[in-house]
Amino acid sequence: MNTAELKISGSYHRPLVFNAILWSVIFLVLLYSFSHFNSPKKIDYIYTGSFLVTIIIPVLINLYLIIPIFLKKERYLLFALFFVINILAFTLFNRWVFNSLIDYVFPDYFFISYYSIPELTGIFFLFLTGTSLLKLAEDWIHFNTAENRQLKIKNQQIQMQLASLRAQINPHFLFNSLNVIYALALENKKTTKDAIVQLSEVLRYIIYDSNTSRVTLKEEVLLLKNFIGFQKYRKKEGDKIQFREDVENEDFSIYPMLLLPLVENSFKHGVPGKEDENFISIDFIQKGEEFHFRIENHISGDTEGSNGGYSGVGLTNLKKNLEIVYPDTHELEIKRNNNVFSVSLKLFRDAS
Repeated sequence: MNTAELKISGSYHRPLVFNAILWSVIFLVLLYSFSHFNSPKKIDYIYTGSFLVTIIIPVLINLYLIIPIFLKKERYLLFALFFVINILAFTLFNRWVFNSLIDYVFPDYFFISYYSIPELTGIFFLFLTGTSLLKLAEDWIHFNTAENRQLKIKNQQIQMQLASLRAQINPHFLFNSLNVIYALALENKKTTKDAIVQLSEVLRYIIYDSNTSRVTLKEEVLLLKNFIGFQKYRKKEGDKIQFREDVENEDFSIYPMLLLPLVENSFKHGVPGKEDENFISIDFIQKGEEFHFRIENHISGDTEGSNGGYSGVGLTNLKKNLEIVYPDTHELEIKRNNNVFSVSLKLFRDAS
């Protein structure tokens, strides 16, 4: 039994309230029916109460034994069999009550059954069928209420987790970027001002524009180009940086802040080193219902860890985000061949 079912059987259902309302309404209907819609007399109350008892018992057996044991477990033949047995047994019980038992309980009154066996069978069938449908409808309403609450709670938990992951990314990126600004300032370069402006554009995107469930590829490309432009202030002349863009639909949307950590780590691990070896290659491709992002960079042989320095915030957060936002509609491939580290990420439209 899952959490929603536990809540339904526990805090949401009120069997006493349900039955109190149900049988109070039925009692009033039967009372005025048996009294031919005249002012009820004492004998009418006794007859109605006695008749109702013979109905309450099979209905409760059906609602709380036969339906849970057989119908809800999809044992339909056994459900039908016991449903019919229940009707026939208490049809006969009703006849026995009004032909024999009630005279001993109320000797001052004379009672007879108003209905024949076929009529009673039809009445019991209608009561058991009607109350079954009513109970199933009540269960369905409560189940959907509980399920909706669970979905809302789960969505809130997901949003909190995503916000937490973003909060981990932002300080990490800001720390690296401030190091670049600091290095430019130490050298008194005139480009320091331009670098600050570019950094502010990137930070504006991270802090404000990324606080949404999806961003367009047009926005994401602009972010990456600003970031790459900013990072050029720390690269060497011999560094090779390629950004290939092939997008059919700029309005194709993806979850924000998936790609920037990959590009950031590529600059961190792919640029330092020998000038003739340094390179970063980025493919940004969207065709039809698929978006493909591939990034490669050089890593030196003494880089710690098999992931070329990606084992920290970068890949860990990326994997967590993908598990939450693209649980079944993404492909992530991470490779290291000699001194080349590559990440290939595919996202599919129906994840949005």
